[in-house]
Amino acid sequence: MAAGEAAPLAVSGVKLCKTFITKSHSVQALRDVDISLPAGSLTALAGPDGAGKTTLMRLLTGLYAADSGELTVLGLDAKRQTQALQTRIAYMPQRFGLYEDLSVQENLDLYADMHGVPAVERPARYAELMEMTDLSKFLGRLAGRLSGGMKQKLGLACALVRWPELLLLDEPTVGVDPLSRRELWQIIRRLVAQQGITVLVSTAYLDEAEHCRQAIVLAEGRVLAACAPQELSRAAAGKVFLLTPPPGQAARNLQARLLDRPTVADALPQGAGVRVTLRQPLADPADAPWPAQTQWQAAVPNFEDGFMLLTSAAEPRLPPVLVLHHDGRAPPAAAGEIVIEVRDLVRRFGDFVAVNHVSFQVRRGEIFGLLGPNGAGKTTTFRMLCGLLAASSGELRVLGQDLRFARAASRRRIGYVAQKFALYGELSVRENLEFFASAYGLRGGRRRERLHWAIEQFELSVMLDVPSGRLPGGYRQRLAMAAALMHEPEVLFLDEPTSGADPRARREFWRRITDLSDQGVTVIVTTHFMEEAEYCDRALIQDGGRILAQGAPAEIRRLGARPDGGAPTMENAFISIVSQARLHE
Repeated sequence: MAAGEAAPLAVSGVKLCKTFITKSHSVQALRDVDISLPAGSLTALAGPDGAGKTTLMRLLTGLYAADSGELTVLGLDAKRQTQALQTRIAYMPQRFGLYEDLSVQENLDLYADMHGVPAVERPARYAELMEMTDLSKFLGRLAGRLSGGMKQKLGLACALVRWPELLLLDEPTVGVDPLSRRELWQIIRRLVAQQGITVLVSTAYLDEAEHCRQAIVLAEGRVLAACAPQELSRAAAGKVFLLTPPPGQAARNLQARLLDRPTVADALPQGAGVRVTLRQPLADPADAPWPAQTQWQAAVPNFEDGFMLLTSAAEPRLPPVLVLHHDGRAPPAAAGEIVIEVRDLVRRFGDFVAVNHVSFQVRRGEIFGLLGPNGAGKTTTFRMLCGLLAASSGELRVLGQDLRFARAASRRRIGYVAQKFALYGELSVRENLEFFASAYGLRGGRRRERLHWAIEQFELSVMLDVPSGRLPGGYRQRLAMAAALMHEPEVLFLDEPTSGADPRARREFWRRITDLSDQGVTVIVTTHFMEEAEYCDRALIQDGGRILAQGAPAEIRRLGARPDGGAPTMENAFISIVSQARLHE
């Protein structure tokens, strides 16, 4: 290609529109969308839940046809030449169709058969894919027994079993720990650099967009921006600041206060402080929206700052403060009381030790984080705490009870939000709330009071008659939280509650968790978003069933390191701690 000449386009779409019509209503998923993907480029697709990201990807695959507009993919008309197009692309949806009862090798063979890969080409192709994904040691393992990160790498290998010209990845790193996420991105960048594949990847992790040549931001079916990530970062110049909270105030509480200010586009705990993005540059320090005694300094903007500034214009309002108790009563016991105690906890599955002599304590009103790579033993620990799984040995008590043997009245003192959407998809929002009210033993006036509370506090009135399985991600999360809090629990267990949620939905979620903690509710949370560990009072990092680190976020961050020598983040610390531990195994 001659100097200055534009790269050929792998994808060209003009004024694409797509509407979905149901019996009760219609949804315009895409509105006059223009899209251009240069051949051999890496592009990020970002946007809030329901923005139209998955719909756009499915138009590019030919699975959906646009209602209007023109779409050319790899020189083919996506609407009329669908079969020819699908032989030249690969698509990895959010729930990739691995066969969990088949081994890694059998999954590869099955996808090679489906894509017509000749037998003579397979050994070399498999060897390259296994070297790329580091799965060669696991060819005989059932897919259902792989960790979350390994499943995603196997899904990517199956999608690549026939080298495509265009690769579409719909949130491939959702539910994947930071170490596995880094490995997946190394593979993606290698595909672009060495194979010349054009890649479009949608993501809820906005730092991933920094790796891309182009970022496309969608909201409500419209393109808000399509540019180099650095351009969106520059749009936030002069509007981003790092704050140190006044003495005695937690960063998460300062963040919650700032999110209510109309001049603030975003606020997020970062390190020991809060990162704030204003809607306009700060012309006069006297106009700063933070308390006068707060220390602050200007910060270099990043893509997430620009994204939140851009999307906050469309969705400026945050939810009201979450009030758990109508009567405003105080927590049931003094702060500082130990409500969860775990001593020398062990769980074996046959010869495999999933949890290996784990000990910790959690006090009333604390937010406590269980962190670790996929397969580290977090969910097993979590399920034992909830009374869903028996320990092999050791002791654990929640609110003074071993929940395996506790009466129903004791169990009703806890709430639980599962990792996967555990409500009843065919029942409406209203019917789910009524079911859980009955399950928790709520009757008469109290039942009516708590149903009204859930609908009002989580702003569910507009969705009451929608089947829960058809809700947008943000509303599903709200409904799950409303159901878990219906009975006013003292302890709340949250298993990766924000997995797949967009950044604004995560801010809303943690605003509510901060409110609950302030009211004396004890929260135990697992998460793969290391930025969310900053909301925790204390956390532990677990791998191979063992505790590698435990303490306040500041203590854990000190165990990490950054390549550039800067102050380590929780993600730096997580990767450093886990990597070092594995080196010495």
